[in-house]
Amino acid sequence: MATIDLNADLGESFGEWRLGQDEALLPYVSSVNLACGFHAGDPHTLRSSVALALDGNVAIGAHPSYPDLLGFGRRDLALTPDEVFDCVLYQVAAVKGVCEALGGRLHHVKPHGALYNRAARATSPLPLRAP
Repeated sequence: MATIDLNADLGESFGEWRLGQDEALLPYVSSVNLACGFHAGDPHTLRSSVALALDGNVAIGAHPSYPDLLGFGRRDLALTPDEVFDCVLYQVAAVKGVCEALGGRLHHVKPHGALYNRAARATSPLPLRAP
């Protein structure tokens, strides 16, 4: 039987600012991409979002981006490959760590915004480890 993964970006609130309606949307999706704090989100929101996804039996993905809170991760920053690697590693490790601390696991990684666009334009495979 064919299945469809309904996916949504969640966990984008930070500090005093509440963005989105994560709790209302969660029952309708099978996987989520959680903001990791560089374009949106913060540690409290990340923990709350992971707990919400685990309660809903929803697959959890990290949604890393450029360090671009002001531009919501949509600006293509001139970072070196090492800088991009370190930014992504830091963010994915945070989501993975929170998932494991709450008894879950990281299911996938989906870059956000300009980082996703840069990866899509890459003419060679992206390195899986720092050069």
